[in-house]
Amino acid sequence: MSTPRPSRLMWRTVGFVALASGAVGIVLPLVPTTPFLLVAAYAFQRSSPRLHTWLHTHSHFGPIIENWRRSGSIDRRTKGIAVLAMIATPLVTWYLGASPWILGLQGVLLAGAALFVLTRPDAPRGVMK
Repeated sequence: MSTPRPSRLMWRTVGFVALASGAVGIVLPLVPTTPFLLVAAYAFQRSSPRLHTWLHTHSHFGPIIENWRRSGSIDRRTKGIAVLAMIATPLVTWYLGASPWILGLQGVLLAGAALFVLTRPDAPRGVMK
């Protein structure tokens, strides 16, 4: 007896959840954008050619996916925005009066995330809009 294949509806749902999570990652520094966009592209490829094409040709998301697919790279502008958001996050948290252990935890996690982002290769010029 063979295992049932995942349905197009399931893949489309996975795609939309991943896309929404990736969009959240644009504004929240601890939520990654690229991995969620890659999952969305994979899921849309299996569920909807129209959505897959839309994602790959999207002015913001498409180049991120293409840079990662081609070379595992992140463009300098995106790196800069990500690192600035990672610096701003603990400052805002401190301003709001969070406890020192929260600030310390944020510092460690954000430093790790920044290290990862900054050690990815730069995207080739002209690929990211």
